[in-house]
Amino acid sequence: MPKVTEAYREARRSEIADAALRCFAAKGFRGTSMADIIAASGLSAGAIYGHYSSKEELFFAAAHQILSARSLELDQLRADHGPLAPGEVMAALIDGMHREAFTPNLFLQVWAEAAIDPSLQEVVHRFLAPVRQLLIGLVTEWAAANPDAARPDADAYARRVVPVLMGLAPGFMVQRAILADFDAEAYLDTVRRLVPS
Repeated sequence: MPKVTEAYREARRSEIADAALRCFAAKGFRGTSMADIIAASGLSAGAIYGHYSSKEELFFAAAHQILSARSLELDQLRADHGPLAPGEVMAALIDGMHREAFTPNLFLQVWAEAAIDPSLQEVVHRFLAPVRQLLIGLVTEWAAANPDAARPDADAYARRVVPVLMGLAPGFMVQRAILADFDAEAYLDTVRRLVPS
């Protein structure tokens, strides 16, 4: 039997996570079973459980894929434009999530369930901790390049501002999911204008 490469394993994990996201989007996190994910993936139960032990682990993997894609987009923007202002960072992150048709609604469901499910709360925390660190790094970089706008110092500024910035994404997601007349483009434009740039 040929040896399975790490690239093959990662591709299979990604394929399974994508199937899980489709299921979560269609049935909600709580309404999706591992059997649903197995059926959607077209793989055997053994193939799925060989990579993931639970729905929570699958959600984390899928969320990590989404974060990785957004991080790559931010890296490209930084390469093109230098340090990004906080408003530009958040607009880019939110816009990236906006382009993924079901992600905002899914995150809202998971966040709501995490409030009452300790195991899911741990998964959400594991996802949000690196988001916070990514934002602190980006905002610190911008603040160091703009000392007049970031007082008392770049690190303190970033640690004060990032919790507020992180609240912008759920605000976008709630309104997008619930309000039929929500103007996503106006929201993103306003984020760019209101948050220092």
